[in-house]
Amino acid sequence: MDSISYTKSRADVVVNDFVRSVYNWMCIGLALTGFIAFYVSHSETMMRMIFGNSFLFFGLIIAELALVFTISSRVNRMSASTSTALFVIYSALNGVTLSFIFLAYAKASIVSTFFICSGTFLATSIYAWTTKRDLTSLGSFFIMGLMGIIIASLVNLFIRSSAMSMIISYIGVFVFIGLTAYDTQKLKNMALSQPDGLDTAVIRKGAILGALSLYLDFINLFLMLLRIFGGGRE
Repeated sequence: MDSISYTKSRADVVVNDFVRSVYNWMCIGLALTGFIAFYVSHSETMMRMIFGNSFLFFGLIIAELALVFTISSRVNRMSASTSTALFVIYSALNGVTLSFIFLAYAKASIVSTFFICSGTFLATSIYAWTTKRDLTSLGSFFIMGLMGIIIASLVNLFIRSSAMSMIISYIGVFVFIGLTAYDTQKLKNMALSQPDGLDTAVIRKGAILGALSLYLDFINLFLMLLRIFGGGRE
């Protein structure tokens, strides 16, 4: 009986350490993104260089997409330190491209929306972690919704409809709440299925991959909410 209790407590420690590592890295990524976005927004030279040069701006966007693809598809082939470095670089680049929000929205709106997003994200994560319902089938539905948002957003780049932009934002909130729940439950299953004695480097890479998924959910949910609740600068 004591042996069983020890094994169970050891497994709980491994799961807790993994989950804590995931959320720690997600928070580090968000903090780095926020700091760099704030810093860049207060540098007129950098803002002109980034947003005044479409080639550079879209180059940064492509670099971000390449980093996400590389981490997601090749994390098992790279070292733990490399995957961590790429995640940090991605978070920093995302801060650069998101610096425009400090010019487009009032700081009070950004702060209040951040807290709304944090509360929503936390509530969704708790639900996904505690529910006994399998969210796997819903994951495909929300991923399809994400594809629809991307296509609609690209179309709206040409027609520039404020009404369509608002519709996309509302649908986006629904989709990213769903993806947050899906990714959180997937993270839970990943943590519970870890074999005993797993190499720490493998655990770190899994934590980085989980942190990237939750980071993307949080950032996109925040941006969708900011479009809805964010007030323009006065």
